[in-house]
Amino acid sequence: MTETIYNVLDQGAEIVKSEKDILYLEALSYMGEMMFNRRTDESLQSSEKLDKLLSDLPDKGVKTRENYRRAMQLAVLKGMREATQPHHAMTPDAVSIFIGYIANKVLSHDDKTKHVVMDPAVGAGNLMTAVLNQLEKEALFVGVDPDETLLKLAYANANLQTHDVELFHQDSVSSPLIKEVDLVVSDLPAGYYPNDTAAEKFVTKADDGHSFVHHLLIEQGVKHVKKGGFLIFLVPNTLFQSEQSKQLHTFIKQEAIIYSFMQLPSSMFKNQAVAKSILVLRKQSEGIVAPKQALLAELPSFSQEGSLADMMGRISTWFDDHLKRDH
Repeated sequence: MTETIYNVLDQGAEIVKSEKDILYLEALSYMGEMMFNRRTDESLQSSEKLDKLLSDLPDKGVKTRENYRRAMQLAVLKGMREATQPHHAMTPDAVSIFIGYIANKVLSHDDKTKHVVMDPAVGAGNLMTAVLNQLEKEALFVGVDPDETLLKLAYANANLQTHDVELFHQDSVSSPLIKEVDLVVSDLPAGYYPNDTAAEKFVTKADDGHSFVHHLLIEQGVKHVKKGGFLIFLVPNTLFQSEQSKQLHTFIKQEAIIYSFMQLPSSMFKNQAVAKSILVLRKQSEGIVAPKQALLAELPSFSQEGSLADMMGRISTWFDDHLKRDH
């Protein structure tokens, strides 16, 4: 079924791309919109051809969410190869699902029946929808991104998977975000943030020169999550060893608690300089019993199902044990 959806997306995007003379990624969001509405834009000369493609689509709904997500992910990856920009990178599938598993685990200990989850760097929405597809409780997802093309893709992605999301076209560092969210989840862009004036008000700013955007977004996330709320970030392995890590350490010590730092398998990265880890933070609040020691782990290869299942079982037990102590 994923293949069928991908073929409709891909062939349709190629038709729209050549007729409108636009990039594949832009054509993809256009095609996603037509797929959601189940009708073509009649102003297009190829509308009959596109209508025929749309008739092949399976119904949208809970049962087909993952098929639509994977198909969109494959199409976005194809588009990114055509128009690579340094900040255009997609969270690997297995990692998205693993983060969704941790998100569901921490929210299962929260008494609320509906949660607000935020991603300050939502991109094309693959991580956002992977997380939503695994949450057992209802959630509204708020996504923010400065890249309009990626945001349109996130919109198409959420629509095709019938998810309740609100998307904002803005820079998460310089603009205020929604306050008191229950959970922040993000694959953080790594690198320097160009606007030194906007960075000036952050504890994690560089002493001189440009600040790291991933540090500023961690601080922004902690400011906007509720007390006792969790934050799950995909970060560089070297997060706490960089030349600006002193400021980050200071901020986290003041405002948050490190629950876990899990290194992704090195086999996932051709270049070890860009290898990543999953950082789980919690905003400080009265009544929280902080873990004596954070959960530090090197995750096994995602293709080793037995080892991974064993590791996930241990992570699940660890979080259950530490979250029960708050009550």
